[in-house]
Amino acid sequence: MKKIVIASNSAGKLREFAELLKPFDFLAIPQSELGVSEAEEPFATFIENALAKARHASRATGLPTLADDSGICVPALDGAPGVYSARYAGEPRSDARNNEKLVAAMQIIEDRRAFYYAALVLVQHADDPHPLIADGAWHGEIVAEARGTGGFGYDPHFYLPQYGCTSAELPAEVKIRESHRGIAMRELAKKLAQFRL
Repeated sequence: MKKIVIASNSAGKLREFAELLKPFDFLAIPQSELGVSEAEEPFATFIENALAKARHASRATGLPTLADDSGICVPALDGAPGVYSARYAGEPRSDARNNEKLVAAMQIIEDRRAFYYAALVLVQHADDPHPLIADGAWHGEIVAEARGTGGFGYDPHFYLPQYGCTSAELPAEVKIRESHRGIAMRELAKKLAQFRL
């Protein structure tokens, strides 16, 4: 079984990635188990940040690495919070404070459209000139009142008209399948099926 590092410390992401990689006979190892520190994320795009994370962990371990960068984008706010989604309200990081800031910013805005976006990057080695890249977007809108207790991040305020609920109210298995990360993971799985590390 080939080892692959997951450049994340999120328990939820680690579970999702382990499931994605099962059919490909990969042993998914969290970067924390190998003593890899979190990478800097200095870039303005999700793809660049995901690539930086993947290269960082691969350089530290000498192993193929899968990384992601994701967040929520609001067109009426010029794409914010965007790559700053996790630290939108500053430090210390707090989902509650991030949501409070987003809802306040949307108070006088009529266009409530928003989308979650995820970029996945898989490198064979730190200097891989041809990383596998997949992405996905999940469209909805921002609501002022928090609804639901599932999920994390902006989920209680991310309303999905097609389901008549927020993503925090969706069953976990539906969210994993239908979300931005689920879409990106299916795209990556197709690419992996045609590619061997």
